[in-house]
Amino acid sequence: MLRFIVLGLVLAGCLFAQMPKGIYAWWSRPEIAKDLNLTPSQRQQIRATVQQYRAHLLNVRSEVNRAEQELADQFNHEPIDPSKTNDAIDRLVDARSDLTRTITQLSLKLRLVLTEQQWQELQRRRPAQGEDARQPNEAPAQK
Repeated sequence: MLRFIVLGLVLAGCLFAQMPKGIYAWWSRPEIAKDLNLTPSQRQQIRATVQQYRAHLLNVRSEVNRAEQELADQFNHEPIDPSKTNDAIDRLVDARSDLTRTITQLSLKLRLVLTEQQWQELQRRRPAQGEDARQPNEAPAQK
């Protein structure tokens, strides 16, 4: 159980900043898992699914970071090359799209493990629309 929690926290740390709207790493929060009354079989399925996606998620997040850095480098280059900058924009869009797709596919697989009642409880606990899933010590974005 402790390995599942640690794995979930590591995975959540990698994903939290880029979660698609309405999706959050509920599987990494022990209080939510407890409140859902997951069966041992469900816990095992969730662990296996998160483990199955872990390496790919880390790679995809790394690609997003690399694409963001590449775009920043293009904007900081003088003179700016519009062609190279547009290529960097396209790579960033593709990387973010892949991350969103992967997280959403993971979420679907996890949803299939839950009963309707567990899903309803999870929806009840979902952060309110418009609320972002910030880390506890993270400041809100400035407007």
